[in-house]
Amino acid sequence: MELGMVGLGRMGGNMAIRLVRAGHRVVGYARRPEQVQEAVAEGVTGSGSLAELVQSLHAPRVVWLMIPAGAPTDEMIADLLALLSPGDLLVDGGNSYYKDTLGHAKLAAGQGVHFVDVGTSGGIWGLKEGYSMMVGGDPADVALLTPALQALAPSADSGWGRVGPVGSGHFVKMVHNGIEYGLMEAYAEGFAILAAKTDFGLDLAQVADIWKRGSVVRSWLLDLTADALHHPDQLAHIAPFVSDSGEGRWTVFESIDLNISAPVIALALQRRIRSREPDPLVEKLLAAMRQEFGGHAIKSEP
Repeated sequence: MELGMVGLGRMGGNMAIRLVRAGHRVVGYARRPEQVQEAVAEGVTGSGSLAELVQSLHAPRVVWLMIPAGAPTDEMIADLLALLSPGDLLVDGGNSYYKDTLGHAKLAAGQGVHFVDVGTSGGIWGLKEGYSMMVGGDPADVALLTPALQALAPSADSGWGRVGPVGSGHFVKMVHNGIEYGLMEAYAEGFAILAAKTDFGLDLAQVADIWKRGSVVRSWLLDLTADALHHPDQLAHIAPFVSDSGEGRWTVFESIDLNISAPVIALALQRRIRSREPDPLVEKLLAAMRQEFGGHAIKSEP
């Protein structure tokens, strides 16, 4: 099949390359011309504008977005809907909030354009390993997209699936990322405890390698953690500042709306937020209160 790929950053570009290597024709567009040229070098057909991309595709057109959630996706969908025709298919493969996705699908339907949301996991490893894809949309639209999904997945019949109607793909991916937050926090805390037991002289990389085979806590995240622990010099230069893409927040908000207790995910999110506070007032106030009511000593800043 052929499709247009809008957004040729690390993930979108790798997805386009994987599709080309599987024998599909991909027309790519990005706002940064150098990203287009990098993709062209790998066999992607380049385009200099959205209009050129749309004109390069045969009807019914399939256009796949791999751009940041929020305003960039809102703007790009509006621009594309002005160019696409009834019967075309618009795919959002980014990490959009599922409620935004429902609105995007409604806008598209108003112009006769079909819409599918694909929650995509795999990151920079997807080109080699394949992508995990959680797909939301009408069965007929997903069927049209299936050749591309099979080419992008780890195998034709694994690592992807239609999970429900439009919006469900991004909803499942949102919860996936919330779980990821909790797993990452647990690994980080565990290794910090191991590191603090200095009288045992533990080799954290060795421990991680042991756990990678046969342990109930083995996972791809642990494999990546082991890789990081094998390079302590690089780890030493990483600032303790952890960003979040928003999906952990959305998962926590959703858990509250659904009356589902999710303390691990919520705390993992809070830990990330805490890591970004340059001058944490909370701990200062705690120290001040202890001094006020109990005369406890406080530690002054140097």
